[in-house]
Amino acid sequence: VQLQASGGGLVQAGGSLRLSCEASGRTFRGQGKAWFRHTPGKERGFVAAIRWGMDNTYYADSVKGRFVISRDNAKNTVYLQMNKLNPEDTAVYYCAASRAGIILSALREVRSYDYWGQGTLVTVSS
Repeated sequence: VQLQASGGGLVQAGGSLRLSCEASGRTFRGQGKAWFRHTPGKERGFVAAIRWGMDNTYYADSVKGRFVISRDNAKNTVYLQMNKLNPEDTAVYYCAASRAGIILSALREVRSYDYWGQGTLVTVSS
């Protein structure tokens, strides 16, 4: 599985961006698809997740109500719509996918994911 992330850029505080993560290779019901982000000096942190073929979505508290993760089955693509961005959202965003089905308690863990995109930089100016 290869993941291609795109959509990052520079935006003013209060603005919006949409990230995309297109996957090659097979997908299956229950596969975990997620977004994480990383800023210098911090560990890679969970942002949002979805399990392929299922409707529930999961978010970090810091983005809940502002970010929306969704998928397009036909395009094998996961999106992260980011609204009301603030400078604390500045980071490199990575999409990730699991090799096997993923349980709810593991969705937020970096170690649960086997495949990673190359990262896309989001910069929010104040």
